[in-house]
Amino acid sequence: MTDTARTKRKTSAPNVVKPPAAPKAPGEAAVEGERKVQYYRDMMLIRRFEERAARGYTQALVGGYCHLNLGEEAAVVGLMTALRETDYLFTNYREHGYAILRGIDPKRVMAELYGRVDGVSKGWGGSMHMFDLTHRLLGGYGIVGGQLPLATGAALAIDYRSLDEIVMCTMGDGTANIGAFHESLNIAALWQLPIVYVIINNHLGMGTTVDKASAEPELYKRGASYKMASERVNGLDPVLVAEAAARAVATARSGKPFLLEVVTERLRGHSVVDPAKYRTAEETALVKERDPVHTFAARLVAEGLLDEAALTQIDEQATKRANEAHAFAEASAMPDVSTLFDYTYATPVANDSRRLPGEPLFEAAPRVTPEVAT
Repeated sequence: MTDTARTKRKTSAPNVVKPPAAPKAPGEAAVEGERKVQYYRDMMLIRRFEERAARGYTQALVGGYCHLNLGEEAAVVGLMTALRETDYLFTNYREHGYAILRGIDPKRVMAELYGRVDGVSKGWGGSMHMFDLTHRLLGGYGIVGGQLPLATGAALAIDYRSLDEIVMCTMGDGTANIGAFHESLNIAALWQLPIVYVIINNHLGMGTTVDKASAEPELYKRGASYKMASERVNGLDPVLVAEAAARAVATARSGKPFLLEVVTERLRGHSVVDPAKYRTAEETALVKERDPVHTFAARLVAEGLLDEAALTQIDEQATKRANEAHAFAEASAMPDVSTLFDYTYATPVANDSRRLPGEPLFEAAPRVTPEVAT
């Protein structure tokens, strides 16, 4: 077997073997149908929001880096359905969809992308660093794995106070290879903390395939090292993700950590400026063919839950909300430079630096002109 054949990325979704479902009562089936339609509405909102954010980047309205949830909508929707309002979420820099489904107004999310005062973090966080204590989104983190120790600490605080809350901590597949991943899982298992670690496996750590970066590419199996319950789920199906997330959250709420691997796809590059040239034409075509928004729409039509007119209406509503978010964000004011340090610390800290970029650390000493002998 050649190296290329040995390391070729597996593009098929994981097989999920499920026992035959028991027949549902009419009322139960109706509720399930409504839930599926709502999943699709949420997926479409994320899709149109992220597309509008990408346009905003090309218009120089978004500064810094910008990582989109395009292709991961089913995973985002399924995971967020399992959380209560009182639960906590830590995530990485691919966070926009999560923020919206935690209940944060898309207008405020877009305003944060645009660096405006009406944003989630008052314009100082940007795409990668949203934080909203009201909705218990305790941050997007730009450092790979930076959220794991903090999320584990939050779970420890919940356990210490004997609260009926849990923490969900999402990460990319590349994070499973860093030290903080193993340290966090180890301590969570030792102390039986109420936390769900979620690996969003989109097959690529930036441009490197999982098979080339991980000796064990089925990342959920790493939970076995810590005797931690774990599971792998097809992240292109929001129903399957929601069911798996519910099991994971129930385990955490009972006082035991859980590792969930959600296998999904990334429709575009790592960030909006990444052309994804590391993908072959065949891989790109396959990713588009498996687009979760399109495949779930076709499924709902086949099940008789929606028709083409309803799909169009949902799309128009999502597009309208995305455009409204853009208009709101663009009209919002830029933060004043005097507020740059207002949220550096939660409480005042003595001698904290208030220097602006380029300002010297110390006052320049007066220049002394040497005397010249005559």
